[in-house]
Amino acid sequence: MADSQTVQLEPITAADGTPLKKKLAQALFRSRVRAVSLVLPLFAFVMASFVIPIIALMWQGVYNDTFSSYTPNLTAQLKLWDGMSDPDEAMYAALVTDLETARAERTIGRIATRVNQEYPGTRSLFTSTARKAKKLEAPFKDSVIKTNKKWDNIEVWRAMKITSQDLTPGFYATALDGRYTVDQGFISQDENRQIYVQLFWRTMMISGTVMGLCLLLGYPVAYLLATLPLRTSNLLMIMVLLPFWTSLLVRTTAWIALLQSQGVINDLLVYVGITADDARFSLIYNMTGTIVAMTHILLPFMILPLYSVMKTIPPSYMRAARSLGATPTKAFIKVYMPQTIPGIGAGGLLVFILAIGYYITPALVGGQDGQLISNMIAYHMQKSLNWSLAAALGGILLAGVLLLYWAYDRVIGIDNMKLG
Repeated sequence: MADSQTVQLEPITAADGTPLKKKLAQALFRSRVRAVSLVLPLFAFVMASFVIPIIALMWQGVYNDTFSSYTPNLTAQLKLWDGMSDPDEAMYAALVTDLETARAERTIGRIATRVNQEYPGTRSLFTSTARKAKKLEAPFKDSVIKTNKKWDNIEVWRAMKITSQDLTPGFYATALDGRYTVDQGFISQDENRQIYVQLFWRTMMISGTVMGLCLLLGYPVAYLLATLPLRTSNLLMIMVLLPFWTSLLVRTTAWIALLQSQGVINDLLVYVGITADDARFSLIYNMTGTIVAMTHILLPFMILPLYSVMKTIPPSYMRAARSLGATPTKAFIKVYMPQTIPGIGAGGLLVFILAIGYYITPALVGGQDGQLISNMIAYHMQKSLNWSLAAALGGILLAGVLLLYWAYDRVIGIDNMKLG
């Protein structure tokens, strides 16, 4: 009896004498290493090309050290200032020292641009004073104010105090049509300077309209694709995919030719008598042109998810509903349509997210009324060179997309999304 218990307690070994448990752990470890090695290049590519650039851009929305890095003496004095009392002689002396250095190192333009972003109209103040800084003598407060009376304006110094902060919520405040001040915190921007919130709402409205039109036009097409005979549906599918084989720029330019006042559509409307020749419709360079062109371009992104879901719905469900007494309309609404909700959700989310980030089409056919927030982001990145404000606008847009994604997950469930 004792011998049999001893035999059962001995570990099971492999052919080379290694315990089987250790052998299994080594095999699992090698398997995990191979799996990680296969995924690692893709993970590194996604991080380097997608995640890290987004994080870097978002960081620029709250961090800007342009002013502090080029005006160290003035920044040190501004940190000691309460923002309410009049600037003292030490602050003016630091200003003269830093302006003279910036003039010599040719960095005065960056300083002036940064302050001008916070307090418009001050760029020439910095550049003109920097040219005279070398000749200014003590007392510096009087001599600086003699060069330009704007230096006696405390709002200019408050703007410099705000720009001297490396970490600042000022760009996000500007992106929401607000202002960040040293004494009152966040306040609303003047009404005649409020443009970004209106652009955000316009972007959401146009994206929602495009999504609705794509659903309205794409649902019947997807239904035909899923129910027609294979030969016919393949031909229809080629027509749906045909736009993907044409350049986006070409498609947008084609809409310009179609929608302009002397274009094909207006000629057709005049020919059938819907409008007079001298009262042609304005279909281009406004919101109408943006909606029409974007609906055509994004329509396949709604059709394909709908088709992938409709194709999996057995036709026997509709026949069963009809056999139980339901009319074709009632059977379609009560039986068929609820099963297409995952496709509607996936297509709607895909079209909406693509629409709020569209840039080329609104820039070409939108005019002033059809511009989206993406066009303003491009303006700040390419022309005004205010990358921090562009990053703040992009960050708010990204937050909106993530909020939409969260709402979709809560209402429909991300597990139910079917894109193909």
